[in-house]
Amino acid sequence: MNRIPDADLNSLLPPLTLNRRGFIATALATGFTLAAGPIMAKTAITTDTNGLTAGEISIPVSDGNMPAYRAMPANAQNAPVILVVQEIFGVHEYIKDVCRRLAKAGYMAIAPELYARQGDPSTYTEVPKLFAEIVSKVPDAQVMSDLDAAAAWAGKNGGNTQALGITGFCWGGRIVWLYSAHSPSVKAGVAWYGRLVGDKTNLTPSHPTDVAAKLNGPVLGLYGGADAGIPQDTVDAMKAALAQGDAAAKASKFIVYPDAPHAFHADYRPSYREAAAKDGWQQALAWFDQQLK
Repeated sequence: MNRIPDADLNSLLPPLTLNRRGFIATALATGFTLAAGPIMAKTAITTDTNGLTAGEISIPVSDGNMPAYRAMPANAQNAPVILVVQEIFGVHEYIKDVCRRLAKAGYMAIAPELYARQGDPSTYTEVPKLFAEIVSKVPDAQVMSDLDAAAAWAGKNGGNTQALGITGFCWGGRIVWLYSAHSPSVKAGVAWYGRLVGDKTNLTPSHPTDVAAKLNGPVLGLYGGADAGIPQDTVDAMKAALAQGDAAAKASKFIVYPDAPHAFHADYRPSYREAAAKDGWQQALAWFDQQLK
């Protein structure tokens, strides 16, 4: 049977639309987000699409359509699903490449653009402005709902949502913990240096330490011991909270790389630490393989 090319498949999907709330970002960024800083070409990993079905998709949500990136083994049916949650910089080339890496390992990986209603992060050049104008305005409840929609899309398009995982980086690492407590379908998560505590607001009413005891699937936390933004006492607090939880919470664990800074997996940035990044990736794959396959 001939496979419909991605370009033709996308033409059959509902068009990206504006609606009463207004989806500001109706397509994914090309290349890297400017605010991420200088690109380290020597270390940036590029994963090809050979043997994959990969490209931009449109995911229906309650108030319109959300752009996302999807990669999976070509012609796969019933592939385990991993939701990939962006850094603060949105779904740019690094996040797309992470999806392709997971697809090469046998997974359907989907990265929804979770800032689509708030703005286009690829156009920003300054992190403080990006955070103030977009990131700080994204409600956790919206993110949970959009990830639910991404999982539902996966289940209708060749993915096995009975084997659902989630991974995320920085801003997305925090979301991994929250979504693992939110969705009964989650079987495993891998959180890369996501904050564990924080101020509670109307948009962010809880944080990982608040939900640690009620995870639906165990989470592997990959953190840097030299991460100035995530003190080790907050990691210790999360470990203590997990110890008081149910089976999934107790099965969760942390790996802390002593000399690694924040964003040590981001191979396109100066923060990249090859040894920690490569070991963390192998740990993540082993974790998902154990829980989802």
